[in-house]
Amino acid sequence: MDANCGSDRSPKTSEPLAALPPTVLEAKDSLHSRTFYSEVPQPIRDSGCAVILGVDEAGRGPVLGPMVYGVSYCTRQYQDDVLKKRYAFDDSKKLTDPVRRDLFQRMYTGEIDQVGYATTCISACDISSGMLRFPPEKNYNLNEQAHDVTIALIRGVLERGVAVEHVYVDTVGPPATYQRKLEGLFPSIKFTVAKKADSLYCVVSVASVVAKVTRDVLIELLRTRPDEILGSGYPSDAKTTAWLRSNRTALFGWPLQAVRFSWQTSQTLLDRNPDAVAIEWEDDYIGKGSQSMAAMFQPAEKTVTLDNWYGVE
Repeated sequence: MDANCGSDRSPKTSEPLAALPPTVLEAKDSLHSRTFYSEVPQPIRDSGCAVILGVDEAGRGPVLGPMVYGVSYCTRQYQDDVLKKRYAFDDSKKLTDPVRRDLFQRMYTGEIDQVGYATTCISACDISSGMLRFPPEKNYNLNEQAHDVTIALIRGVLERGVAVEHVYVDTVGPPATYQRKLEGLFPSIKFTVAKKADSLYCVVSVASVVAKVTRDVLIELLRTRPDEILGSGYPSDAKTTAWLRSNRTALFGWPLQAVRFSWQTSQTLLDRNPDAVAIEWEDDYIGKGSQSMAAMFQPAEKTVTLDNWYGVE
């Protein structure tokens, strides 16, 4: 029997599965994107007060792992009186890793009991398959993926009966253009789309913490052994590029759930791999001069065939 069968621990981290954030449990074994919604806090349902919602992401630039979008929502009074004053939420990049994890744990264990949250983990596989669609004009770029996920998360919160009055969004692309797009889709909601929104608005800071912690734990779960060093996941990180070089395989490159094949870093390392298995793709023969699909299967001039083998030296 597999030693991990029946275990209540993650084989990659030796961390009890029950201790993992629920946003991670939803996505950790999936090749494709997964979304998690917390229960709507009862005080939000009972208060009748208007709710504010924040949106932020983690992992836009890395070559490793998912991009995680997080939303958080609460009443404005709870944000001002509790989240700001008692817990001092801030842009996740300004907080240490232990502080981020402690704050999120207080949310999903119920100590911070009047904040709802949700995440969508856009997997490395889905990011790549969208960006590498063929033909190129059908590419589903990262901004489009980010916009669609944000819109779906807001809709999901509304569908759960939350009376959202104002949404604050850390921008993707020009803020004014993005804000008009969101206002057109949700005309009854006020939007503020801004650069560095995670530093300006506490509710976005909370979403930033949710997204960042979720992504960090998912990256840890990519390790195949406890002492494996993946680095930050960014292409500029020497530890990450060292991991990519030492873990690429001749045929498949890397696990689909771990690496974004649409990143130039990945493509360069694959192209320069001296051990790579050469593959000819059907798409490469379509529409190139006089080359036809039939030509792909024509024997080379010196190829020995059944009707010319006799007498060949």
